[in-house]
Amino acid sequence: MNVLVPAAPILIVAIGALLLMLAEAFGSPAKAAEAGEGVAALDAGAGRSAELALGASVILFAGAIVSLAVWWAGAVDTALPGLAPYLVMDRFSLFFCFTLCLGGALSALLAGGYLPEHGLDRGEFFPLILFATVGSMALAAAGDLLTLFIALETMSLGAYCMIGLRRGSARASEAALKYFLLGSFAAALLLFGGALLYGATGHTDLAGIGTALRGMLGQPNGGTALAIAGVVLMLVGLVFKISAVPFHMWTPDAYEGAPTPTTTFMAVAIKTAAFAVLLRVVLTSFGSTELVSWGTGWPPVLAVLAVLSMTVANLIAGRQSSVKRMLAYSSIAHAGYALIGLIAAAEKPELSASVLYYMLAYTVSTAGAFGTLVLCGSRGAEAVSYADLAGLGKRHPPAALAFSLFLLSLAGAPPTAGFFGKLYVFSAAMTAAAQNPAIYVLVVVGLLNSVLGAYYYLRVLVFMYMREPEPGAPIAKPMRSGYVGFSLALAAILVLALGIWPDSSLDVARAATLTGGP
Repeated sequence: MNVLVPAAPILIVAIGALLLMLAEAFGSPAKAAEAGEGVAALDAGAGRSAELALGASVILFAGAIVSLAVWWAGAVDTALPGLAPYLVMDRFSLFFCFTLCLGGALSALLAGGYLPEHGLDRGEFFPLILFATVGSMALAAAGDLLTLFIALETMSLGAYCMIGLRRGSARASEAALKYFLLGSFAAALLLFGGALLYGATGHTDLAGIGTALRGMLGQPNGGTALAIAGVVLMLVGLVFKISAVPFHMWTPDAYEGAPTPTTTFMAVAIKTAAFAVLLRVVLTSFGSTELVSWGTGWPPVLAVLAVLSMTVANLIAGRQSSVKRMLAYSSIAHAGYALIGLIAAAEKPELSASVLYYMLAYTVSTAGAFGTLVLCGSRGAEAVSYADLAGLGKRHPPAALAFSLFLLSLAGAPPTAGFFGKLYVFSAAMTAAAQNPAIYVLVVVGLLNSVLGAYYYLRVLVFMYMREPEPGAPIAKPMRSGYVGFSLALAAILVLALGIWPDSSLDVARAATLTGGP
């Protein structure tokens, strides 16, 4: 029980995924008329998205609730030799398990309305999203390079399949293939970096690597160059997953070509899990004095990536005609903002609480933004471009109001979760800048980019409330789905709750921070 209770969130989602897979495989296939045009009625999962979406969301919400229960029970406050070092089920892991299950559940609910509406009613989507969530949860809790790689591939393989769900679309196939090839290349770099670190330190567990590097770096021995090469390759592989510039090329195409619920899952779950493991690796394994130095370590490298991610993504996002593609570049910019908090944690590990809060706020805001795109597009009248949303505020005020709330949160307007997410990140950077004045530059660049980013968010509001559709232009028509409506209502409540009562969530994030070092 000392092992099962702390690992309960991952076990519940994993067992639920197996049961849902059996339910999808052995269930009665829907009639051809119910399955939708172009869907084989022989597929047992065809035409059953509603019930499978409900099952998947219940499993994921159960995982989130159990994460809270394990936290409150204090089951992670004692040593867990049965899991360590492969899985580290501490409060840090539980915080991200809750966030990942929440993001996965919102994505599953969106899929329950989107897939049947657009003739993609195939049940394999829901076991895939559950297994990908299991991989992301294990990635957040990974304490060993072996667990890290297996969890990363479990998460990624599900995403590859979900991107290509629209089999008849050349754009979806291109997006899946591009993400698969680039993701495989990044995973190879990560694996090679891990092998070099093992060769240099003799350890695969993150804590052991950190201890060995502390005693190795700065001394004239043959393993130093090998260790530094491993650190560089590991960082490249992890930064690819958070889609920071210049490792972002796959993101706009993958987000645009994938079905919108898949895009939602990638934006919230994959990015959050990647930040979780990046935090654990840099604070646990790469936390030695030499590696956190601005002269010889990783902080200046990540600082350059943060500046590039914010600036390049915001400049390109403002030139997009596709709202979905704009949100893809927006997610790249948000990776840059979160990197500022991670860099601040190099000076004081407790400042990483700002990143934890930021990822929770980003999850509910982004899930709501993509969910509103799902709501605004019925079959044959899907919302794709800014022009498709023209006049939506008059035709469908509730949908326009929901979209406005989530966009304002992403822009960082009070009193939303996004505002306090950016506030805490910049506050953490200011605190760290007292020890390293170079971080002030990051804060200034981040603030300027926040103003720049507000342009393309407000542009959507201008089209919804101040523009009318051009004669003969396609007009987005909102769909009717209880699943989509419930997910948007829940996301909206969380965005406002995190914005109105931010202190409680930040206190939880502070309790979940890593102390740094092995």
